[in-house]
Amino acid sequence: MRLFSQRFAMALGGLLLPGVLFAGEATLNGGDTAWILTSTALVLFMTLPGLALFYGGLVRSKNVLSILMQCFVIAGLVTVLWLVAGYSLSFAPGNAFVGGLSKAMFAGIGEETLSGGIPESLFVLFQMTFAIITPALVVGGYAERMKFSAVVLFSCLWLLAVYAPVTHWVWGGGWLGEMGLLDFAGGTVVHITAGVAALVAAIVLGPRRGFPETPMMPHNLTMVVTGAGMLWVGWFGFNGGSALAANGDAAMAMLVTHISAAAGAMTWMFIEWIRFKKPTVLGTVTGMVAGLGTITPASGYVGPAAALVIGVLAGFVCFNATMFIKRVLKIDDSLDVFPVHGVGGILGTFLAGIFASTQLGLFSGQGFADGIDSIPAQLKVQVIGIVATLLYTAVVSWVLLKIVGLLVGLRISPEEETEGLDISAHEERGYDIH
Repeated sequence: MRLFSQRFAMALGGLLLPGVLFAGEATLNGGDTAWILTSTALVLFMTLPGLALFYGGLVRSKNVLSILMQCFVIAGLVTVLWLVAGYSLSFAPGNAFVGGLSKAMFAGIGEETLSGGIPESLFVLFQMTFAIITPALVVGGYAERMKFSAVVLFSCLWLLAVYAPVTHWVWGGGWLGEMGLLDFAGGTVVHITAGVAALVAAIVLGPRRGFPETPMMPHNLTMVVTGAGMLWVGWFGFNGGSALAANGDAAMAMLVTHISAAAGAMTWMFIEWIRFKKPTVLGTVTGMVAGLGTITPASGYVGPAAALVIGVLAGFVCFNATMFIKRVLKIDDSLDVFPVHGVGGILGTFLAGIFASTQLGLFSGQGFADGIDSIPAQLKVQVIGIVATLLYTAVVSWVLLKIVGLLVGLRISPEEETEGLDISAHEERGYDIH
């Protein structure tokens, strides 16, 4: 059975271990458990402090604490919601669209309960860290201008109405997984949903005051690079851990992840160097994130040579998407979530349908989904997954933003925006300047 099928059967309490089908009861695998424990810590590390520092450095100094606060609070909110209903809606038996409530409040999950060869409690926690980082990524689309109350309410509703159903579609036994969609670690579930939601939020809220005439440069690139480095390291757990085993699949996923990140960084850097005569730190680390996001859905299915191609394409495509969104469409996606994560997720999910093929020589991968025997057939499924995730996320995110706007309002006042969210929302400063 293909690896992606193994992963999701395990999520439903199946009896599969990588490469082995047991006729009897599943048993705990200590090596796999140790690796997923480590991966879980790495993925949480991506949000706190990785993404918080990365995003915090990208905004202006008067808003740095607001970004750190939003990432931190989202981690807390999602943890509670994952316990109450999020995990169950994502992974419990239900229908093709969403899971049921049989696992609400983690019902039936104890110390001895297994999901494949690892404790189900660990699988719950590992998936929780994915659920945490996804709405945290969306923060970059509305940074510096959304009310804190709106951030809290929107993030909660979005997790249950967007993230949980799409997770079930792909990983929890839903219709896209049944079709054979290749999404190893979250091209659709994490990156397309976050990117599209951020773009919709940016459009609904409108641009920050002064955009695009007034430059809004990152206030602390040292913080940005620190956070970016944490993301690069944490991504080994994100992609490598998605094998749900300490085996060759996990090792290859980590290898291709690293190659794509490096290729994305170097491609973006050289494009800037050629076009603007100077390579920038910001561009280089952004290219790295683009390479990471783009390899994510393909990481369990492609080889090293393909990862190099994917990383180069990620740097090139995401760079041009960023220029187009900002300079042509003039959409203030504050921290470029859609052109980096959304476009990267779309590109990587599509390319997985090509480079998973075993017939490409040096660029061959591990093979298509069960029952699919050609690139066109696999690409058809990939495109259906991309379009369905994009449209569903866009529509539901728009509706949720309108509901939140009616309940608590979305945008801070012009005076609060001028003063900055650190003071206006939290009565604190990121820096004590004498």
